[in-house]
Amino acid sequence: MRKKGELTRRNIVEKSLQLFSVKGFYNTSISDILNATGLTKGGLYGHFASKEDLWYAVYDEALAIWRKVVFEGIQSSSDPLERIQTLIENDLKTKLGSHIFEGGCFFHSMLVELSGQSAAMSSHLMQGFNQLAGLLCAWLEQAEQQELLKENLNFNEIANYIIISLNGAAALYAPSRDPAILNQTVSQLHFYIKQLKK
Repeated sequence: MRKKGELTRRNIVEKSLQLFSVKGFYNTSISDILNATGLTKGGLYGHFASKEDLWYAVYDEALAIWRKVVFEGIQSSSDPLERIQTLIENDLKTKLGSHIFEGGCFFHSMLVELSGQSAAMSSHLMQGFNQLAGLLCAWLEQAEQQELLKENLNFNEIANYIIISLNGAAALYAPSRDPAILNQTVSQLHFYIKQLKK
C-alpha cells in the first residue's frame, strides 16, 4: 500500500510540475491538478495539505531535474573555469534548448510570478539562486588558488553576472524559442570568462 501511495504522490508532483511550468502557479487550479492526476480532492489532500505545500515538493523535483542536467560532465573536469563554462552550456543549451521544463525555465518563471505574491516561496527560490552563486564563487576561488585568474576580481559580482545572464536568456528564449539567444549568451559568457584569465 505504501508503494502505491509513493507512486500517487510522485504522479501528483510530476503532473503539477508540468502544469506550473506551463500555466504558472496561480493560474493552475486545484481542478486542473485533479483532472491531470485523476484524483479526487480527498486523494490530493491526503498527500499535500495545500497547493503551496505541493509547490515545495514540485520545486524539489524541478531542482533534482536541473541538477541532473546542468552538472552533466562537470565532475570529470579539474579546471574550475571549465566547470563554469560547462554549467552555462548545460543550463542554456540542454535545459532550455531541449525544453526540459515544458514552459521554459521553471525557476525563472516562478521567480517572476511569485515576486510580490508570496514572500515565503520567493525567498525559497532566491535561496536556490544564492546557493548557485556560492558554488560559482567556490569554483572561482579554486581557479584563483590554481593561479588561473587575474588579481583583485570580485567573485560575488562575477557569479551574480552569470546568474543574471542565464535568467535574462531564459526570459528572452521563453516567448521566442530562438536558439540564437542561447548560442549568443553561451558565446558571450565564454568570452567573459576568458577575460578573467591571466
